[in-house]
Amino acid sequence: MTRDLVDRAKQGDRDAFEQLARSVATRLYATATLILRDTYLASDAVQETLIEVWRKLPMLRDTQAFEAWLNKILVRRCYAAARQTRRLQAVVTNIEVAPSVRSDEWLVDARDEIERAFRRLSPDQRAVLVVHHRLGLADADAAVALGIPVGTMKSRLNRATAALRASVEADSRDVAAVKGNVA
Repeated sequence: MTRDLVDRAKQGDRDAFEQLARSVATRLYATATLILRDTYLASDAVQETLIEVWRKLPMLRDTQAFEAWLNKILVRRCYAAARQTRRLQAVVTNIEVAPSVRSDEWLVDARDEIERAFRRLSPDQRAVLVVHHRLGLADADAAVALGIPVGTMKSRLNRATAALRASVEADSRDVAAVKGNVA
């Protein structure tokens, strides 16, 4: 189905392209949001991606490579948006007194902790983590989507994972220090 839509859109069929765009828009938006951490920037990146895809689709040689080509364009657009917009984001740290009994709230706390750490990563680091873990692409496909060699992708994935882990651990130490001062 998708290959047929790609072939028809490649020939200039606007209805086929609209169907194709609708079928990938949600996934593109989710990916862009994870990379950019800003819904407005993600919307813009998706829109610019779809415009570029429409313009360059007739030049796509292999319709089987559409998904990888689409991911590569999206990642490039996310990088461009991140470079253009260097917004300062306030980091608010909540200081909580630990309850005597551990509840399910720790799951929410853990997710918030990971989210804060993820926001501190560079767009390049977020992109490699999203393309590999969220999209579930194999190393070679992730490298194509990012427009880098496989070895570079593996290296960046390793460094991004280490940076995320270090950021989470630093937050844990900060919370422990605050709790130590309160007690």
